[in-house]
Amino acid sequence: MTVMNETGPSATTAPRGGQGERSDAGGRSAMSYGFVAPYTALVIAFGVLPALYAVFLAFTDSEGGFAGIANFTKVVSDFRFLPAVAHVALYLVIWLVALVVLVSFLAVVVHAVRVRWLSRTLRFVFYLPGALAGASSVMLWLFVLDPTASPVSGLLRLLGFSSFVQVIVPANLPPVFAIIAFWTGAGGWIVIMYGALNNISPDVIEAARIDGATAVQIARRIQLPMLRKWISYMGIMSLAAGTQLFVEPQLLSQASNAIVPNDYSLNQLAYQYAFQQNDFNGAAAISLLLLVIALALSAVFVTRGGLFEKD
Repeated sequence: MTVMNETGPSATTAPRGGQGERSDAGGRSAMSYGFVAPYTALVIAFGVLPALYAVFLAFTDSEGGFAGIANFTKVVSDFRFLPAVAHVALYLVIWLVALVVLVSFLAVVVHAVRVRWLSRTLRFVFYLPGALAGASSVMLWLFVLDPTASPVSGLLRLLGFSSFVQVIVPANLPPVFAIIAFWTGAGGWIVIMYGALNNISPDVIEAARIDGATAVQIARRIQLPMLRKWISYMGIMSLAAGTQLFVEPQLLSQASNAIVPNDYSLNQLAYQYAFQQNDFNGAAAISLLLLVIALALSAVFVTRGGLFEKD
């Protein structure tokens, strides 16, 4: 229907605009499903289905019969299990504490740098080690940890180490692995935290400065509380990666002629069960125990960090 005035048609009430908007919305919705579909398929194929198969293996015996908790009892009573748990737990404590404290501190410091080129350079330098793959990073650290070839040999000798074997004795490995993990992973989180800091309204920071707040007070009272969810997310992702400790001790074991045991971590122990003892049921039981522990610890980060709370 057309409304006429003295100069001709002035408006139309045909519902074509509404149909166009609905059509555009439907097209965007279909496109979003198209983007999500490949990821969903990959998650199901390489995440959900293997996890379900691991659950099946963990509760059955080698002939496929129901075994109850026999596999879990077997691996927990293994003399190698508790030392592996202690190794991974100590490594996680050192790494997560260092990650939360130092990444938050460095992100705030880099964000406070007002010289743009210097801020960009610092972010690039921090992020650069993360470009190395895990195995390549460990190979690099094999030289760094050797007092006879290390660029920091003076520091190693000052700490009382004169040979590579002395550095990588099992008692020293949790902090060594934590340093390696921090070196490779902290830079990416610093960049993420830097982006989160950029989302804090400048008006809030300016109001705090007008009220006389120092840079330290602004960081403690404004910036760090507003980073709480990002810190919680970092803790969850780092915890998931840390419980899967495998590449570092495996390569050190090969490089040290078994001074580092090949069952140092839980993942290595699961590997031994699966491919040395041909006991996939026991390996699946260890995997499920790792999953349960990681989920329980992640729940602590979620609840304490308010990850799903609305601002």
